[in-house]
Amino acid sequence: MAKEKIFSVFGLGTFGMEICSVLSKKGAKVIAVDIDKKNVDRVRDSVTQAVLLDSTDEDALRNAALQDTDVAIISIGDNMEGSILTTILLKKIGVPYIIARAMSDVHAQVLKQIGATEVINIEVDQGQRLANRIIAPDIVDVVPISEDQVLAEMRAPENFIGKTLSQLELRKRFNVNIITVRRSKIDIDDMGNPMKKEFVFTPKPDEELKVDDVLIVLGSPKDIEKLKEI
Repeated sequence: MAKEKIFSVFGLGTFGMEICSVLSKKGAKVIAVDIDKKNVDRVRDSVTQAVLLDSTDEDALRNAALQDTDVAIISIGDNMEGSILTTILLKKIGVPYIIARAMSDVHAQVLKQIGATEVINIEVDQGQRLANRIIAPDIVDVVPISEDQVLAEMRAPENFIGKTLSQLELRKRFNVNIITVRRSKIDIDDMGNPMKKEFVFTPKPDEELKVDDVLIVLGSPKDIEKLKEI
């Protein structure tokens, strides 16, 4: 059985709270960390663990056993120094994947240089999309269309490869529709160098899916979630 991932969210402002909420609703193990007791108390009942902690204190981080974190999301607000120090310390204690929120282009460059795996600069609506992506890596992005319908961009599951849409019967089995497919191909330029090109098309029922295809799927979040389980 695969080890359950641990997500630690540092900074419980609006963005951090949104990340915690979405991850927790999807059943993830979430550790919420903030230096403000009010913020910690607000999220305590909705996450696996809520920790009152100064994340710029290396001893405090180690004592909290946060080195067991698989993915750290640093959503500290306008405290640029705090986000930089937290990134450095999490890298130092061995957290393998660090997503840090930047407040400016310069801030983003610094975060990358000191070891952040991924740097973002997004607001609340995209906070939901980030949380969905890291809890379900095969789903690249999710865009709400209505209260009960979304467009999901997802990598073709392994057992879809080599099968046609008519064989998969996704509409009948899962009540979802593949709207378009994004596919890559390798061309050779005039100098003999390989070039990767992407193209998007609307698939026909007899279209056979290939390795690395990215599917744009329309359906309810619940139905699209089922695609990951087959």
